[in-house]
Amino acid sequence: MKTLFTLNFIIFSLCALVVTASHAAEHKVLVVMSYERDNPWCREIKNGIDSVLSASSQVTYFYMDTKVNLKGGEQKAKEAYALYQKLQPDGVITVDDNAQKMFVLPYLKDKVKTPIMFSGVNAEAEKYGFPNSHISGILERGHIGESIAFSMQLVPAIRSVAFFARDSPSGNALLRQYEKESGSFLTDKTQFRLVRSVADFSAANELIENQYDAIYIDSLEGVADESGAPMSNRDAIQRLASMFRKPIIGANQYHVTQGALCAVV
Repeated sequence: MKTLFTLNFIIFSLCALVVTASHAAEHKVLVVMSYERDNPWCREIKNGIDSVLSASSQVTYFYMDTKVNLKGGEQKAKEAYALYQKLQPDGVITVDDNAQKMFVLPYLKDKVKTPIMFSGVNAEAEKYGFPNSHISGILERGHIGESIAFSMQLVPAIRSVAFFARDSPSGNALLRQYEKESGSFLTDKTQFRLVRSVADFSAANELIENQYDAIYIDSLEGVADESGAPMSNRDAIQRLASMFRKPIIGANQYHVTQGALCAVV
């Protein structure tokens, strides 16, 4: 009985220490996303952050909405900095290139000591002066060649691929990666098109229909419809699928749930 009481006391004491340590270790983290709250890419990254940090940290999210309103990004960056000053977070996570260019470089880099981790950066890190004494993170590189190879296993008739990406910072980053790697793709030919609207889809219709076996897509969020309104990625994929009726190769898991044949992520 005495031994049981002693064990119970030790277990209770350890639990109390764990609870105390958990409260003592709680941190404030500010996450600044380049894009919109309902952007599927942002949702995937938020799920990843929450799965690791939510148990021990107070995580605050700020969305710059630059997929649908790039011109408003600088104002959003000012608002993000005001939130940073209010929160005084223990750490900052910044997602995608626009958050680096519009928020980190003007307001935080070499001006504060707060640790900053970036994610989803398409440019070379040196472009932003990363890493430095308080900034590091993860570069984003699509598995383009691997995704094409996987699609060819599923549909052996695929020998040529047309690429579509929105004319945006992320779309241009994909173009640069394509230009570096296209010589190693297992295809007879490829072509890359930066698009701004569904009219650009229509302009490519005859060429794609007659000369290419599949379409590789990424960063289509914000392509304008006939009225000029920005489309969601899902709507853009469905529009492409209805126009070309070709296998669509995606770059993210959500592309597959929205209608792409496959993706390597």
